[in-house]
Amino acid sequence: MSDSQTPAGGSLWRRIPLWQKILAGLALGVLTGALLGEDASLFKPLGDIFINAIKMLIVPLVFSTLVVGITAMRDPQKMGRIGARTILLYLLTTAFAIAIGLLASWVFQPGTGLDMSFDSAVEPKEAPGLTEIMVGLVPQNPIDALANGNILQIIVFAIGLGISLTLIGDKGEPVVRVFESFADAMVKLTNIVMAFAPIGVFGLIAHVAGSYGLEVLLPLAKVIGVAYLASALHVLVVYSGLLALLGRLNPLRYLQGILDALVVAYSSASSSGTLPVSLRCARNNLGVSEGVSGFVLPVGATINMDGTAIYQGVVAVFIAQLIGVDLSLADYGMIIVTGTLASIGTAGVPGAGLVMLSIVMSQIGLPLEAIAVIAGIDRILDMARTSVNVAGDLMVTTLVGKSEGELDESVYNARRTS
Repeated sequence: MSDSQTPAGGSLWRRIPLWQKILAGLALGVLTGALLGEDASLFKPLGDIFINAIKMLIVPLVFSTLVVGITAMRDPQKMGRIGARTILLYLLTTAFAIAIGLLASWVFQPGTGLDMSFDSAVEPKEAPGLTEIMVGLVPQNPIDALANGNILQIIVFAIGLGISLTLIGDKGEPVVRVFESFADAMVKLTNIVMAFAPIGVFGLIAHVAGSYGLEVLLPLAKVIGVAYLASALHVLVVYSGLLALLGRLNPLRYLQGILDALVVAYSSASSSGTLPVSLRCARNNLGVSEGVSGFVLPVGATINMDGTAIYQGVVAVFIAQLIGVDLSLADYGMIIVTGTLASIGTAGVPGAGLVMLSIVMSQIGLPLEAIAVIAGIDRILDMARTSVNVAGDLMVTTLVGKSEGELDESVYNARRTS
């Protein structure tokens, strides 16, 4: 290849939008997994390295951007207003999500006609009580919280530090400038890591596609399809509708702007792991200010459970149909209310999907052992529910930014070229 050809080829690669590169990696991963089967696990280390790099970014990026976001507001009332709107929107969309999951399962009847057994040894974890949740928010040792990646405790400490730096005025400016520089460096490092996203996504999806053969998926293909359909409807109808009605924004621009984050969320099945990419999308693609995105997105990554709520609705009705139990209108109402409230208490708990599902099932009298029926496909369902969670985080961030006058609509409405 001549010297004159090299820049042209490199330029062509740079002109391809990142989301297209990531989707190409995903498609190639699916093809590789289908052709090689379990041998496709050979490529899993590529995905593991990418996920490790993403996880490396989470704590320093969340902490620095939160501190910078709080100090940039310089108004405790504004922070309280943003916090209230954020939580209200997250709870509202969670209730919608459960209702959509229930409706989809009621219409398509995924559990009717199946004859499956389940392991009676399954034991659900208990959800933490309200007192335990409140006490656990405040870290005994902030360094320990940072080291262990306890996002809720990191948020509390960062908010407290940010407010304190604001209150001490000029004395805090040198520290604020350090955090601003550090946050900028973390954003640049995120961009560098994201350049390798297509390779990482390829490795992750090749492993998943190779590990789940048709013999596992076919008997439960209907419940997978219903969960994915409900997830798509929630993003396309609820999220897009709220943006159009409340924000007077073009939903297509939102959908284009979040593609990078959605693909990473789908392949990694980790809301927290996708957080650096979500922050990048919110600022660069959606035009949300650093202060709003740095506050709303970390909160969403820990308490927004819309995808898991859809999963609850679909799976609860699926199990009821599977064992021949007819749910009443009161049962459906109980699933919506219990699931919405449980999403607060189980946020950040390992196995949160199982915790929330077990709470809902116990409220309507379904056998908890039946959870084992879907254990084999949980990873497939987790990929969809994580994508919905991330899409919801970005939608709420956009709406809050719009309501606070901290959304650059010229950035939001710009056509995506990179």
